[in-house]
Amino acid sequence: MLQEVGVQLPQICQNAWKFLTSSCDKEEDLLFAPCFLPNHILESHKNFNGAFAPPSHHFATLFMKRSWGHLYVQCIVSVACRENVASLVDDPLDRRKMNTSKNNSNNKSRLKQKQNKVELLLLVLYAIGFYTFCIRRSLHLSRDHFSKLRGLRDGWLFSPPRLNDVSDAQWRNFRSNLPILSLVFGIFTLLANICRKLFHLRARGMSILWLWLSLIYLSYLHGACILFIFLIASANFLLVKMFAQAKYFVFLLWIFNLVFLFCNRIYEGYPFSKFGEKWKYLDNFRGTFRWHICFNFVVLRMISFGYDYHWAHRDSRFDKEKHIQRCHVCKSGKKCHQIPQETNVHINDYAFTTYLSYLVYAPLYIAGPIMSFSSFISQLDVPQNHYSIVEVTWYGLRWVFGLCLMELMTHLFYFNAFAVSASWKVLSPMDIFIIGYGVINFMWLKFFLIWRFFRFWSLIAGIEAPENMPKCVNNCHNLESFWKSWHASFNKWIVRYLYIPLGGSQQKLLNIWVIFTFVAVWHDLEWKLLSWAWLTCLFFVPELLVKSATNAFQAKGALEGFVFYELRAAGGAITITCLMVANLVGYVIGPSGFSWLISQFHSKEGLRVLGFMLLTFYVGTKLMFHISDAKK
Repeated sequence: MLQEVGVQLPQICQNAWKFLTSSCDKEEDLLFAPCFLPNHILESHKNFNGAFAPPSHHFATLFMKRSWGHLYVQCIVSVACRENVASLVDDPLDRRKMNTSKNNSNNKSRLKQKQNKVELLLLVLYAIGFYTFCIRRSLHLSRDHFSKLRGLRDGWLFSPPRLNDVSDAQWRNFRSNLPILSLVFGIFTLLANICRKLFHLRARGMSILWLWLSLIYLSYLHGACILFIFLIASANFLLVKMFAQAKYFVFLLWIFNLVFLFCNRIYEGYPFSKFGEKWKYLDNFRGTFRWHICFNFVVLRMISFGYDYHWAHRDSRFDKEKHIQRCHVCKSGKKCHQIPQETNVHINDYAFTTYLSYLVYAPLYIAGPIMSFSSFISQLDVPQNHYSIVEVTWYGLRWVFGLCLMELMTHLFYFNAFAVSASWKVLSPMDIFIIGYGVINFMWLKFFLIWRFFRFWSLIAGIEAPENMPKCVNNCHNLESFWKSWHASFNKWIVRYLYIPLGGSQQKLLNIWVIFTFVAVWHDLEWKLLSWAWLTCLFFVPELLVKSATNAFQAKGALEGFVFYELRAAGGAITITCLMVANLVGYVIGPSGFSWLISQFHSKEGLRVLGFMLLTFYVGTKLMFHISDAKK
């Protein structure tokens, strides 16, 4: 139908018509489709559909209209910057109606902008008051209870120096090893970049170089236990090479890796003494870091290698040209991380040395971020060009600022010390809320610093991994956006290797249970983590159902739009509250403390605090809406 109408149009509109028919799927989509045409073209077609030739510096606007079951074109000429479209309407009554409608629309727009400004001002004032209250109360709590808290050490900030909260083992180890890690990665990246320039190394040469550098690194970390890493990795490589084209390969790959994921934790990294007395002396050379903790990331990389090799035997479905048209990074002439990830590399690149180099690549070995094998090997061959030297430098400086913020936070507020000392049991519901909120912010900043530190050194080496924590934890008003922006690289890995193979959005409600259970056991074999995972799924299901319903809903009037906007904000407040509860159960109080937490909020004071929480998160959600609108 559309093409038949296109044939009947004069030659001057053929280019515009081709554009319109290529971008519209239905005839209804063409009811209003503006297209600007140069004047010199229209001057040669003065009689086309009753339109007249415009003077210079004018443009014609094409409107597609339905009339008696078919489409026709009408050209209306408007004068740019000098005349009004209404002046071209022959009927004075129509002209007045158009002016009145335009004025009403402008008045409504100005009124809405004014209302938005007033609302934003009130929201900001409330947020300032809330954070002022939280900071003052947190300072009082830290001052009054510090003698009962575990994990506080002598600090270096202020005079006299305040105690520093280093109760989190992960943060304490990372912080104490920052100087040696910076020195080691500085030397490694310098050597790698010099060798790449001098010897013009590509994928194979760089993989061998990074394998040797990473072996030095792993020898210090794990000592003799690197034998376990290379034995399991070699077995996985043989399995992939032998069964990659088999129908049951995916099932076999997952079973193999899950068995070792569980066994590594159950047997605590396999003491050498279990293999006989003659091997017992090797337990004295197990390194400084437990190998089976880091091996969780190696498991993800082994699965990635298996899938990528499996898919390399098939035609890629990735439309590179379509992606470049949509991606603002690729449009600028640079290359985003998605192109090397989705593009199949040559079969010869799936060699044992490149595989081992990928598994133990030093900058990302301990904590990630996680990237696919295809992306890694492509950037070993041709270094990333997304980040310039200046941008990488600014990235490092922002990290230093984040470190200073963390030091200030741990010297002033002892949020995590309250959590590990179980001192929250003697607090009021309001104080529990403040401590819980502080713990989540502490965790976010901790992982922000750890992940970006390792990614920074990887960028210097020319390899760009997906960014973790792309959004602040206080700028997420639903569970889906929270998990996409928390451990973002892990989320991308799950989508690519677990969610889509399980059926994607067609089985979404079922898939989230499988996914979050895997995420929990991947972190550790603990009941509190499983409780966290299943609680998150319980909160996720209603959100998915509501989101599906709201996507189908379209507000027809101002009142419906206002109600829908308020309901979204209220839904965001409830979601954030549920998210806080799930994280408190998973990382602070455990499943045994869940009933205690509920009982605390059943009291009269607890209900008031719950109302305050919901109001605060409601205000926060509205602020997030304003931030999102400003970005658009």
